[in-house]
Amino acid sequence: MSALTVRVHADAIALGAAAADDATRVINDAVEARGIANVMFASGNSQFTFLDDLTERNDIDWSRVTGFHMDEYCGIGADHPASFRRYMRERIVEPVHPNEFHEIQGDALDATVECDRYAALLREHPLDLCCLGIGENGHLAFNDPPVADFDDPLDLKVVELDAACRAQQVGEGHFAAVDAVPTHAITVTIPALLRAQAVLAIVPEARKREPVERALTGPIDPSCPASILRTLPHVTLHLDRESAGDVDIPHE
Repeated sequence: MSALTVRVHADAIALGAAAADDATRVINDAVEARGIANVMFASGNSQFTFLDDLTERNDIDWSRVTGFHMDEYCGIGADHPASFRRYMRERIVEPVHPNEFHEIQGDALDATVECDRYAALLREHPLDLCCLGIGENGHLAFNDPPVADFDDPLDLKVVELDAACRAQQVGEGHFAAVDAVPTHAITVTIPALLRAQAVLAIVPEARKREPVERALTGPIDPSCPASILRTLPHVTLHLDRESAGDVDIPHE
């Protein structure tokens, strides 16, 4: 029996709208309670409809939102077309101008020092909401199966990206070939992602069908990092009919 909530929507547009409804509610509740909402966002093509809907709303006071993202390639600058910092600037910071948005500096001279700096920011700003995706290899952020640790003692770490993860970046159009994808990245770890008060997993598209099935029906272990979501009652998994596939879930 899974602890998480699973919702299946007709298509990616409906999924994005429903997830944005959930995110808006969590953000506004945090602002009402404490005056500020701390929110972490994922990047990638799977987040487009969600972020488009969320940033077009007029019922969020973005001046009360402090934003974070969850990973960045090592060795590339913020102006690189595939940089997640650039993604966040273009899709969140420039459209809605949050109070603050803290970036992971993937091109920092010392990646370990950068991990420590960002981990300290997360401790200072406990997350109200984490909006994440699931990778084609089942990863959460850049916690690929070879490096995923459900009991990771760190909040951020430098990881080597596995072959499936690098191939996904090419498939999504961010790099021309696998050789162009950086071999390492900085990622927020699984315990730090899931420490948020609420977690929304936003997972459309047919290419996510296999990892979704593994996450919902396979063993709960790091061979499919997303499987850990099944154990957590504060997680809501939003799927469309393509990503849900044949998994036996009541459809909306």
